Amino acid sequence: MGIKTYKPMTPGLRGRTSLTYEEITCTTPEKSLTTGKREKGGRSSDGRISVWHRGGGHKRLLRLIDFKRDKFDIPGKVATIEYDPNRTANIALIHYVDGEKRYILAPKGLKVGQVIMSGAKASLDVGNSLPLDRIPLGIMVHNVELKKGRGGQMVRTAGAGALIVAKEGDYVTLKLPSDEMRMVRKECLATIGEIGNEDHMNVHLGKAGRARWLGKKPVTRGMAMNPIDHPHGGGEGRNKGCHPRTPWGQPCKGYKTRDKHKTSSKLIAKRRK
Repeated sequence: MGIKTYKPMTPGLRGRTSLTYEEITCTTPEKSLTTGKREKGGRSSDGRISVWHRGGGHKRLLRLIDFKRDKFDIPGKVATIEYDPNRTANIALIHYVDGEKRYILAPKGLKVGQVIMSGAKASLDVGNSLPLDRIPLGIMVHNVELKKGRGGQMVRTAGAGALIVAKEGDYVTLKLPSDEMRMVRKECLATIGEIGNEDHMNVHLGKAGRARWLGKKPVTRGMAMNPIDHPHGGGEGRNKGCHPRTPWGQPCKGYKTRDKHKTSSKLIAKRRK
């Protein structure tokens, strides 16, 4: 999917780019696979803002995505490639031979009319889902499970892919997009190929209003606040007065926040970055 530029006829168009969407084959979602999505504006159950700078934006329908890929040994045909406003990746509508319809994440190279399948007997074609021990070394995968049957939890964003680099005992070692080396149980499912829509990261919004359409509100710099509101606030002139911190005082650049006693730490062979 390419990048479209615009003639600088207005200030908003001068720096704006967008995707060309030539891969999209349908603009109307499957009604049986959508549900309403309530926007909370970054507020928790007690009405207080717990996630800043969220709110507004266009109304969206939530597409129900099949991350588990548990229709084993049942072939399905790709009916459409669609845009999903709730994620960076595109999605594909699958019509299975038993009549059921499901959405999956659309990998790079998936075409309308292509037949896909899940299970240990599936071929190594793009879009097929297999246990990790049935996938050879050097293959790129996405939508990787961390626990058998739970559904894919890793490598689900646009342009992402994990490389299978080693197999030893009951574990398969993956090189994740963050360069982290992670061991995953061999019976966990993964889908062949990389996620499509890799140009998503190269899009420039061009104007503030376009960010508001996405539900992103303006960000006030901590240095522009008073000391009571932010650790960076106050002082004569521009002065942080401390290392970069969150509004609640936690260091936010280079400070490791992962729990040192997390049980899954033993499965990380190499830390990211």
